[in-house]
Amino acid sequence: MQAIQIEAFGNPAEVLKVVELPDVGAPAEGEVVIALEASPINMSDLLMISGRYGHRPKLPSVMGTEGVGRVVAVGAGVKHLKQGDRTLVPYPAPAWAERIRADATRLRPLPSGDVHQLAMLGINPPTAYLMLTDFLSLPSGAWVIQNSANSGVGRALIPIAKSLGLKTVSVVRREDVVAEIKAIGGDVVLVDGPDLAKRVATETGKAPIALAIDGVGDSATTNLLGCLAEKGVHVFYSTISGKPSVVPAAQLIFRDISMRGFWLAHWFNRAKPDQITEMYDRLTPLVASGAISSPIAGTYRFAEIAEAITVAAKNRGKALLTAG
Repeated sequence: MQAIQIEAFGNPAEVLKVVELPDVGAPAEGEVVIALEASPINMSDLLMISGRYGHRPKLPSVMGTEGVGRVVAVGAGVKHLKQGDRTLVPYPAPAWAERIRADATRLRPLPSGDVHQLAMLGINPPTAYLMLTDFLSLPSGAWVIQNSANSGVGRALIPIAKSLGLKTVSVVRREDVVAEIKAIGGDVVLVDGPDLAKRVATETGKAPIALAIDGVGDSATTNLLGCLAEKGVHVFYSTISGKPSVVPAAQLIFRDISMRGFWLAHWFNRAKPDQITEMYDRLTPLVASGAISSPIAGTYRFAEIAEAITVAAKNRGKALLTAG
């Protein structure tokens, strides 16, 4: 079978190779075999391939961390999936292969919907949902603020927050995406800047904001901190600026603000199977209905991996791999 793997860490355009690997074989008890339909190239994938992520897989390694496909074989004891069902490639099983053999415990059939959007259900929507629910218990009508609102996580966070009865301040870095983020449901959408706190207070009627979600770092962290209420919580999940976060100590000392980090891998490591399926049961309808949606820059066969990587690195829409 064909797969995309690396034998060394480095520039993704140089180290990713299409290879022929032995077939995965028949599923063992409790397993299924999935034929990949689509898998996105995430920024976390590019960081992992380059060796700059929080996890380094053992080499050589098939890459990719999420996707969607059809069940083509079912192992003994699996009653909740059958051949032909569409299901997720379970995070973080290596996804960039024509066939993936996986534990079926936390997998479920997916409803009909856009296969490309369903391929992006595995990581970004859970990240957004868990950051909204794991750190604070927010009452209906409460405000949250996020930057990186034009990212996959940011776009998912808006409809998820709405489903939880929360209001969002979404901060972007380009004026040209403001209207688009408003169109997908952003209550307040603002371009980042040193006067962000003042503009947020005006737009929200000085409503207290207890939770800030940061995917940028650098001075954007300073700007978010200024928007938080006393005893607020600031959560990091990425630093797409590539620069260290600027954190004025006075905000933490005198306003009793807490700063936390979130990595989906840690949550999966401690979550029970029923917690995982319950989470996806909540998120899947939002993706299937189109409420959660991410722009797609293009789809690429395995042989087109070099072009796909170039498109993905521009971060202006997802590049998705399709098997073959």
